[in-house]
Amino acid sequence: MSDILDPADLDDEAGSLIDTCAEALESAEKLGAVARDALAQHVVRNGALDREAMEEHQFAVHGLSWIATYVETLRETLGWARRLEADGQFGELEHLMLQAGFGEYLAQLAGGIPMSQGEIVRPADLWVSGDMVADFRNEAVEALIEAGNAPDVRSRIADLIEHSADSGAFGALGLEDTYEMIRQEFRRFANAEVIPYAHGWHLKDEFIPLDIIRKMSDMGVFGLTIPEELGGSGLGKTAMCVVSEELSRGYIGVGSLGTRSEIAAELILNGGTPEQQKQWLPKIASGEILPTAVFTEPNTGSDLGSLKTRAQLTKNDQGEDVYKITGNKTWITHAARADVMTLLVRSKADAPGYKGLSMLLAEKQRGDDANPFPTPGMSGGEIEVLGYRGMKEYEIGFDGFEVKAENLLGGVEGNGFKQLMTTFESARIQTAARALGVAQCALEIGLRYATERTQFGKPIYAFPRVHGKLAWAAVEIMMARQLTYYAARQKDEGKRCDLEAGMAKLLAARIAWATADNALQVHGGNGYALEYPISRVLCDARILNIFEGAAEIQADVIARRLLGAGN
Repeated sequence: MSDILDPADLDDEAGSLIDTCAEALESAEKLGAVARDALAQHVVRNGALDREAMEEHQFAVHGLSWIATYVETLRETLGWARRLEADGQFGELEHLMLQAGFGEYLAQLAGGIPMSQGEIVRPADLWVSGDMVADFRNEAVEALIEAGNAPDVRSRIADLIEHSADSGAFGALGLEDTYEMIRQEFRRFANAEVIPYAHGWHLKDEFIPLDIIRKMSDMGVFGLTIPEELGGSGLGKTAMCVVSEELSRGYIGVGSLGTRSEIAAELILNGGTPEQQKQWLPKIASGEILPTAVFTEPNTGSDLGSLKTRAQLTKNDQGEDVYKITGNKTWITHAARADVMTLLVRSKADAPGYKGLSMLLAEKQRGDDANPFPTPGMSGGEIEVLGYRGMKEYEIGFDGFEVKAENLLGGVEGNGFKQLMTTFESARIQTAARALGVAQCALEIGLRYATERTQFGKPIYAFPRVHGKLAWAAVEIMMARQLTYYAARQKDEGKRCDLEAGMAKLLAARIAWATADNALQVHGGNGYALEYPISRVLCDARILNIFEGAAEIQADVIARRLLGAGN
């Protein structure tokens, strides 16, 4: 079957490769089902997941999430190839990406998937026998493992992308024309307005200039998915992905500015009263007000049910109904310059866990470096961080901070956690897109350096372990991109996509870190110098495995869905 891997005659070979990948995918799907069933025997009791058993076998449980993520990624990558073939866009580069991606991921499914550095999950860890793995490795799988991600394949991919750092031509994305036009527009904006200045903002730990925010507002970034009748563009999550990726390719801080507006807008659209929607959404869409999300507390990261910040309904000195807020929040992005906070509080002291939580639209005065929190009843300070600096991180203390009672989201107490849950799918899709942007940035920086840096009489890109790293990054970014686009399309069609969104976020975050790390390695010692942008990108990439659900939490959520909980 080695002839399927010869791209010399694409008209004849494309169908052969796609057919072989389809056969291999069926085998991968069966392996995923075998792994799920084998694990279920150890963590399911009387038809329900056993929490203690899940913790005892946490490595295997999370391994199932990675196996399922790989299978879903292969499925969406094959779908991408089929669409390109139907449109006459399945060229040599795309052909090679398909076979390299399938070859590598199939090999890892059989031999071990890296969940993180030093954590390799293998089929045996999920009680999948050697015979079951042998059944998986049918003729199609063996052919792709043997030659799919071979050195000559990576070298040819490297040849085809060698001059793509400036053009961004790393293979056909399979986007509709409208989305491709949006992508090109924001790529030009990032190239002209963001990339030349991003490293300076990072090194000086400066806010992203308000002029950039105004330009983003004029381009519709903050109202991208808000309905037209409420001041937005009325586009969907696929457009959000495209925009978020290109802006994050410029600088993760710029790409993440829209996240705050996206979270606030989705909270208000899904949980707000009609009056709240009319009041807030046009202002968010226009960029007149900048929101921030205020959820995390010093001792409650992912465990929001333990949240303690208290909101007490009372009268203020003017006799108005207000909530008075007492408590502490931390890891609040862009808090000083925000005009309104989506503030998660405990408004029902006697209601346990999530039932006592409410969401408030808390207005505040915009601050600056000299006086970050001028609003009475709140104080705080900056948390110095390695990367992700353009909006800054803060801890905040509330002591009698007032929020109008009419700003209770939805007008009914106790719905805060449910309201927040409605944003998780979109937030994770967008975080996956941000991760793709960071990964793409690292790839382009690494490629540019490798083709310009000369050692031993030739560009270092000529060496297989240099160009091989970058070629594989291009493949894996494309694969994760297709998984992310799929999750976005599902969301746009009104379908549940928490599983796919979580998988996209889990995979893209790992790829961003790996790509940044490899791009820095390509730089050698220079990569460790602060003056080189790749040093910033490495720091920026590291956060992606933590926020919007740490990788371990994300894997746990995925596994629970796969094993039948939360359906």
